[in-house]
Amino acid sequence: MILALTFLHPARIHLLWVALGLIVLLAWLERRGHRALTAFLSPEMLARLAWAPTRARRVARLVLLFVALAAGVAALMRPQTEGATETLDLGRRAADIVVVLDVSRSMLAEDAAPNRLERAKAEVADLLGRLQGHRVGLVAFAGRAVTLCPLTPDYAFFGNALRAATPRSVSRGGTRIGEALRAALRAFQPGTGAARLILLITDGEDHDSYPKEAAKEALAQGVRIVALGFGSEAGSEITLTDPQTGAKRALTDRGGQVVRSRLDGALLRDLALVTEGAYVPAGTAALDLEPIVAAHIKPIMLESVRRATRVVPAERFQWCVLAALVALVAAVGLGASAGRRAAR
Repeated sequence: MILALTFLHPARIHLLWVALGLIVLLAWLERRGHRALTAFLSPEMLARLAWAPTRARRVARLVLLFVALAAGVAALMRPQTEGATETLDLGRRAADIVVVLDVSRSMLAEDAAPNRLERAKAEVADLLGRLQGHRVGLVAFAGRAVTLCPLTPDYAFFGNALRAATPRSVSRGGTRIGEALRAALRAFQPGTGAARLILLITDGEDHDSYPKEAAKEALAQGVRIVALGFGSEAGSEITLTDPQTGAKRALTDRGGQVVRSRLDGALLRDLALVTEGAYVPAGTAALDLEPIVAAHIKPIMLESVRRATRVVPAERFQWCVLAALVALVAAVGLGASAGRRAAR
């Protein structure tokens, strides 16, 4: 049976031009050296003092060197066979989780101690402590979305990015949930077979960013959304504390009007339902994460763990490396054997 051979990096075949150029350069240098030697020594002295391989040996050695370089180029192209594949169980590393965190100024409201943002960050840190072994990423958003941490298994790096997330992390005010969800979708890598989950944490209404359309995009890509809503659906004033004086004041807009933050629970519930995820109204009270993780997050990942497999083509570059080594040893041996015969 003939196995179908494919190359992972077929464009690297152009490296053969580099290999051919090197062989031409070696041939030119060897020919120039031979001419200089014959011009300096007479044929009789050249036969006694210097080794001069025959033309056929020089050509054969250069051909073997080119074969070695060509085989090396073939190895770099990553030849693979389609017929011989293996299925890998991805185990507990099957889940990719992107935390989408609202860092707008309304998250500084102190109706949840010490404020909504710091409490949300503490909840995320506690949550990830229960989900060790999965890759995590972080997208911060307000009026625009910024990826602070790409998907990574390095929880220390993620923790540093999470602690550094503030309203200053995003240059534009507002709450654009749809843009944040699209940024999270771009963070996922297609074709990995992993369970993919967006953990959306916000306290505000959306400002015309079409989040339901973004949720439909997530559904098409097999990504589920678990939304945690902070704040009150009835609306509440945002009270801020001056860190220098300790004085409390209400947040106002440019017109001097007091800003009221209202949680759009219906929107977050719809986003979760579109993707077959879950909505958790955190409100302003303390959260018990254990039942939330057990009921809404772990089932999504465990379902994928049982079925998540990927097919990996069998690598065949080893044969190219072996051919390169054989040709290189033959080229060296050809020159060495000719040299020993000339020395006798």
